[in-house]
Amino acid sequence: MEQSFWKRQRKSTNPIKFTPIYDVEKIITNQTDVALVLAKHILRKGSHSNVVFSPISVQLVLALIAAGSEGHALNYQLLSFLKVDSTQELNALASHVVQNVFEGPASLSLANGVWTDRSVSFKPFFREVADSVYKVVSHVVDFRNQASDVTSNVNSWIQNKTNGLVKDTVPPDQFDEQSKIVFANAIYFKGSWAVPFSDWMTDTLDFHLLNDEKVQVSFMSYYMKQAFINVCDGFKVLKLPYDTCQLISMYILLPDAKDGLPSLVDKLATGTGFLEHLDIPDLSEVRGKYRVPKFKVSFGFDATEALKEFGLREPFIPGGLNTYTMMDSKRNELLYVSNILQKSSIQIDEEGTEASPCTSVAMPPANVPPLSIDFVADHPFLFIIREDSTGVVLFVGQVLNPLAI
Repeated sequence: MEQSFWKRQRKSTNPIKFTPIYDVEKIITNQTDVALVLAKHILRKGSHSNVVFSPISVQLVLALIAAGSEGHALNYQLLSFLKVDSTQELNALASHVVQNVFEGPASLSLANGVWTDRSVSFKPFFREVADSVYKVVSHVVDFRNQASDVTSNVNSWIQNKTNGLVKDTVPPDQFDEQSKIVFANAIYFKGSWAVPFSDWMTDTLDFHLLNDEKVQVSFMSYYMKQAFINVCDGFKVLKLPYDTCQLISMYILLPDAKDGLPSLVDKLATGTGFLEHLDIPDLSEVRGKYRVPKFKVSFGFDATEALKEFGLREPFIPGGLNTYTMMDSKRNELLYVSNILQKSSIQIDEEGTEASPCTSVAMPPANVPPLSIDFVADHPFLFIIREDSTGVVLFVGQVLNPLAI
């Protein structure tokens, strides 16, 4: 759930044209690379806390900004960071994701909103792209005289679209009389496990922290003869499908070493090959104990500084972003992005989730005894929630202490 707000600047040049010719699979592959690089950076920044954030949420906001921009900041920074050649590809990505990911299961939803000061308006081209591709709902407001009311309005909208999970995303003093545009998007997911954990099998056990201390937490447990599991070099992966036709799954990535989370985070940005660890096509006949702690994580951050560290600087400095394509202004003003804020929340329990070189263990021959593999997440781990049919990464996070909200 993020919002980006803009302030007035100066002039610009010619508009872009939208031609929907694209290779969706390639675009999604590139965006997955971007998501993992961004995830690694955010997790390192939050190395002392539980973290959850949505890469696709950040990417969609940047794509919408790019759709209304042109010039050096667009061609050499926004498009370069997002690993695409044109805004047409970004619009195609957004259209595909909206139609094939968020318009599917009722448990997963995306809402895009924009608040514009009454002194500015969008050009017809950008409005058409925002409405038809990004499904943006527009609001006209008065930043000059009612900035605090706009803050309350944006926060209420985000809270409503996330079913009350995400609150107070925008700080009280974020907007002022110079603010012109606010973009916000909200992703909400609530999924029930395809195979629910049983309440009567919830136990209180030790969870080992990175500082060698231990805390007592509630673990969800079950014993199965089959599981979606991969045994990898230095870690294991447990796939927990949701009941949405098994198209959305949570993956728990558990380091072998109790202090192995930092090393596992470092492996995230090794390209999309890392996600091959998540491709677990069949239930494997593996006997063992499966224990995952219940946890709730809320995490907020300003993505602006992180993006600057990747070289994405011009959109965030006065005069750096040419938005002639976006704004209908006689003075041909430029805008810049002041902040991209995101706040996410996720809760895992017995029923499901509310939000937000690897060798697969194959089915052994009939005359070979089933393998016995335990998966007990009793020390810090990563998790990824992914829409499996497209490969879109919805959420990435880490749990250092299940008791720390």
